[in-house]
Amino acid sequence: MNLKTLIPEDWQAVLAEEFEKTYFGELSTFVADDIAKNSVFPPREEIFSAFKLTSYDDVKVLLLGQDPYHDDGQAHGLCFSVRKGVKIPPSLRNIYKELNSDLGIRIPSHGFLEEWAKQGILMLNTSLTVRAHLAGSHSKAGWEYFTDSVIEAVNRKTTPVVFVLWGAPAMKKARLIDESRHFIVSSAHPSPLSASRGFLGSRPFSKINSFLEKSGSGVIDWSRHDESSGDLFGF
Repeated sequence: MNLKTLIPEDWQAVLAEEFEKTYFGELSTFVADDIAKNSVFPPREEIFSAFKLTSYDDVKVLLLGQDPYHDDGQAHGLCFSVRKGVKIPPSLRNIYKELNSDLGIRIPSHGFLEEWAKQGILMLNTSLTVRAHLAGSHSKAGWEYFTDSVIEAVNRKTTPVVFVLWGAPAMKKARLIDESRHFIVSSAHPSPLSASRGFLGSRPFSKINSFLEKSGSGVIDWSRHDESSGDLFGF
């Protein structure tokens, strides 16, 4: 399996140099071999969902996650997101709580964030695959070289972009971003282990929209979902 063939053409053009590098061939082989032998998430056709839903030209926010969810039925290629019918993970619960606190937006009963991606939020994990039930199992396979190149490509955009970096690993990526042109929103990670140490109360959503409005990019409608919102605590 050549991972390149799963990537949309506009992103293939932007990332063309990466496909010629040794690590990318090794990464493709590693992922293909593990898929042949084990359960790997997300499904093959959803590994690059973030790129399919948000074209390079449309990126105005890059939200950086870490590992894909590693339990059955969770990961579908967008960081922090799960499909409808799947229990909302703890980190996303905290994201929703902060969204409600920041902007007063009532929270949907599901964790499906595709509507955010369709508005120009590239919902990128630093590793795009994981073996079932083994967190971090693909993190040393070469994915970070690839996703760093994605961050660098977005950094090259002439239009201003908001980079959302939650948690220490994500904040290390600030070195790849030109803050004279772009805007970084960073805080502790929304996981239950760290949310109370700087994520809750950080008001990232209003900060993102304030920058986008000033730069003329158009704000994100964080309430946009394809079903009515539910009670914040009625997950």
